Amino acid sequence: MKKISLAAVSALSLSACATVTKGTNEDVQFTSNPSGLRVETSNSMHCTTPCNLKINRKQKFSATFYNGDETRVIGVTTRVRGTGGAALAGNILAGGVIGVGIDAATGSSLDHLPNPVHADFDKPQSQQIDGEALLRQEKEAVEAAEANS
Repeated sequence: MKKISLAAVSALSLSACATVTKGTNEDVQFTSNPSGLRVETSNSMHCTTPCNLKINRKQKFSATFYNGDETRVIGVTTRVRGTGGAALAGNILAGGVIGVGIDAATGSSLDHLPNPVHADFDKPQSQQIDGEALLRQEKEAVEAAEANS
């Protein structure tokens, strides 16, 4: 019975590959032009640029940068990281559905986009790059590559 319990615990510990290797939080970097600006996130965190905040990988948020009376708001989304497929394959080999479920529940297979989050006060709000715009650009690039092949 002890061997079965030990095997089950080992499988569970190995199965959450991304949870173990990347953790459930990510350091998100905030930069601005000019630097030295206050940034506040919609999840009640703040710092002065340039800075880093440790944010839960599952959490989408917006960052508001303050430069006197002006503000820039950058939306930050999440996506499965580039190595997400490798982590998924590792989970299937090492622990199957349990590992995939743990990584999905903890968000450990996600990355924030954009990261770093940058606000440029030399450009209007409409020209700030947020996570949704980056996802659209990536999707369009993939579609164009597929159309050309």
